[in-house]
Amino acid sequence: MNDNDNQILPEMNSLWQETLNWQPTAEQQQQFQQLYRLILIGNKKLNLTRITTPEDFWEKHFWDSLRGIKFILENQINSQEEKKVIDIGTGAGFPGLPVAITLPQYTVTLLDSTRKKINFIETILADLAIKNCFTLTNRIEQIGRIFKHREIYDFALLRAVAPTIVCAEYALPMLKIGGMGILYRGNFTTEEQVNLQKVVKILGGKIHTIEEFKTPLSQSIRHCIYLQKVNKTPINYPRPVGVPTQKPLNCLNKF
Repeated sequence: MNDNDNQILPEMNSLWQETLNWQPTAEQQQQFQQLYRLILIGNKKLNLTRITTPEDFWEKHFWDSLRGIKFILENQINSQEEKKVIDIGTGAGFPGLPVAITLPQYTVTLLDSTRKKINFIETILADLAIKNCFTLTNRIEQIGRIFKHREIYDFALLRAVAPTIVCAEYALPMLKIGGMGILYRGNFTTEEQVNLQKVVKILGGKIHTIEEFKTPLSQSIRHCIYLQKVNKTPINYPRPVGVPTQKPLNCLNKF
């Protein structure tokens, strides 16, 4: 596609309002547009996303990122309460960057193990003057064992990172009691739900809600799984680097 970094992101204000009971301010819309432009430019070197057309990008990156926090957007009118968010495996910065733009009173940590992606995100934070975002280059299995990061976050976001039960092992050690893990999924089966219930209990959590919905433009099926932290996570979770994906908890004959 020629010169695609000059493309204009659709505003979609009425669609934002209909689907999330919220719409961006003019300043936030401008930041979304700048973020879109910068991702398209960065994409030429870093292969950040295959989704580049304006409508697709709006739906699959911006709308999808904010659909996971719909319950926060609907209740934030009277709330300036500060919260801590960690986006685990942020990649090109989704969902964490749209969340940070949308909720400036929240502190958002963007975690990824790829230094090049974090370097790129840091240039975006500077270009867009986003002050409430911090970056971390590391593996979640290591960060989850560091005292100053463990059990301090109100929300942990995971989008397109790993199978659901692996995401639970990544998210729950990071959350304070009462905190919420938000797992962004495409399909989610009944079998996955049975496994997840057992795994989450071991990790000190419970399944709070599972929402199934369709995206507004392409009518694709999506799920958001909300895991609530109810007890402290045993100190041996998350397990060492690579183990959660190689030996998911439902394979350990614990049940």
